[in-house]
Amino acid sequence: MMTIEELNKIKAAKEELVLVRRVVSEQGEELSKKTGYRKQVLVCGGTGCTSSGSKKVVEALESSLAQLGIEKEIYVVRTGCFGLCALGPIMIVYPEGCFYSQVTPDGVRRIAEEHLKNGNIVKELLYAETVHEDGSIISLNETRFYKKQLRVALRNCGVINPENIEEYIASDGYQALAKVLTSMTPEEVIDEITKSGLRGRGGGGFPTGRKWSFAKAAEGEIKYVCCNADEGDPGAFMDRSILEGDPHSVIEAMAIAGYSIGASKGYVYIRAEYPIAVQRLSIAVNQAKEYGLLGENIFGTDFCFDIEIRLGAGAFVCGEETALMTSIEGHRGEPRPRPPFPAVKGLFGKPTVLNNVETYANIAQIILKGSEWFSSIGTATSKGTKVFALGGKITNVGLVEVPMGTTLREIVEEIGGGIPNGKKFKAAQTGGPSGGCIPACHIDTPIDYDSLIALGSMMGSGGLIILDEDTCMVDISKFYLEFTVDESCGKCTPCRIGTRRLLQFLEKITSGNGEPEDLEKIEELALHMKSSSLCALGQSAPNPVLSTVKYFRDEYLAHINDKTCPAGVCKSLMYYEIMPGLCRGCTLCARNCPTKAISGQVKTPHVIDKEKCIKCGLCVQNCKFNAIVKK
Repeated sequence: MMTIEELNKIKAAKEELVLVRRVVSEQGEELSKKTGYRKQVLVCGGTGCTSSGSKKVVEALESSLAQLGIEKEIYVVRTGCFGLCALGPIMIVYPEGCFYSQVTPDGVRRIAEEHLKNGNIVKELLYAETVHEDGSIISLNETRFYKKQLRVALRNCGVINPENIEEYIASDGYQALAKVLTSMTPEEVIDEITKSGLRGRGGGGFPTGRKWSFAKAAEGEIKYVCCNADEGDPGAFMDRSILEGDPHSVIEAMAIAGYSIGASKGYVYIRAEYPIAVQRLSIAVNQAKEYGLLGENIFGTDFCFDIEIRLGAGAFVCGEETALMTSIEGHRGEPRPRPPFPAVKGLFGKPTVLNNVETYANIAQIILKGSEWFSSIGTATSKGTKVFALGGKITNVGLVEVPMGTTLREIVEEIGGGIPNGKKFKAAQTGGPSGGCIPACHIDTPIDYDSLIALGSMMGSGGLIILDEDTCMVDISKFYLEFTVDESCGKCTPCRIGTRRLLQFLEKITSGNGEPEDLEKIEELALHMKSSSLCALGQSAPNPVLSTVKYFRDEYLAHINDKTCPAGVCKSLMYYEIMPGLCRGCTLCARNCPTKAISGQVKTPHVIDKEKCIKCGLCVQNCKFNAIVKK
């Protein structure tokens, strides 16, 4: 059994080791000397960098350090996600704070010898934005990507070793749990969370404190705490990254929730497609049990709490709370009618609190720093920060955390680095299949719950997909409808039939067979689905279509009336044409055409047979004279 004194001893023994990674200054140099290591090397071990080869980078690094005889002087840590996923594999060297990007095994060998052994920073391998013109190093926190971020939920991601509980403890880990168990009543904890203004980060934005108060007030001796880690939105990876980089923050928060409502058992429902997150969460749960931070009489009190992990099979509908609980119970994941709500009758028919990973990641910080601190961040109705998975047509693809109320423009143009290749920003898709598209005219909209709903979108779990001028908005709507058609559980008719019917309308329009009255039928059907579907999947499935019809109606009309796709994306409505004045007759396009649709003599302009052309685009890729255009 862990005591508070033992917890504080671990913190005191390890905190300088971890603090080095948070301070880039002379103080960092002094701290580094105290730790017994000359330098610390942090290598991203999140899914993005792992897929880019970070495991081989670590192996090459450790091998090089051994060959150079300095392996005992350098502390190597595999962390969670740093955020700049497009630059992986990422490696940061402390105390200097040197940010090496797109590191290769060959590059890391050079870094080991020149920087780690001889003290000479390899500047040409650094992330360009971290180097001044005079060659001096810029702190990572001063780069465009990080400058406007405020990391609360992600505070430990990319900083600590997620597989070492003592590094979490060194970062104030389990101090919040100790505080609530020894100096706060359950009512006081719930009151603090309520006053903070924290709302659920999983989609609906329901006030967390109110949800906990409902569960506490519900009758019954047995209650449960659940964590929704079944992140299934296309392009979303916020919860996965938190579990990969800081799993103990979720475990600690679930225990606090259990104490608050009177529960002794918790379940984390996580999709099996997240192998690194599953592995690190499993390690964290076992470590917490070993250290007495889960189990019987935590910190010598009467409070007992344990956690089990349940793997999901990847069904999107299991992100809905009642379907998730049904799946944990061992049944097919289908939603149940509400009311009764889970806070009254949830898992196994008992009162249950369910929050997602990001929501829990805020809890310990609220307890330690106070509700006033948290509520001072954000807007009047949307407190705190929000984590977004920034993707699509954007320069800095990755994970960002910003105060609520940050404008879309700030995220796109400053943090995101703008649209690549000189293209124009067209729209941002938020909320995944349940959200909508925000057009360029609303780029100065502050990102919070109410602003997005007013625009016909929603916060969702935090996917933020940026679209440029080459995007067809009708095609984007079709993409999300194809997803929801596949993921509908089929239990209720409005969703099962409605999503398919909506998709048929979009397929009809993108194939050139649309009719003017189709738009009215789409809007009517969408409203029926929103009002009568059983769960949020069906109720929100029309959102991508409704928002694009509202803001990009001219594109729909171009598809329907003019039989053209303005973005040149819908294959049935586009064709390729060779410009005679530019074609040199080199025959390269004809030789690479898979259907022999291009003909012509050498040194004379060629032509494309539209009947044979399958619109694969190989001719455009092979033409050296830009003579082939898409119309």
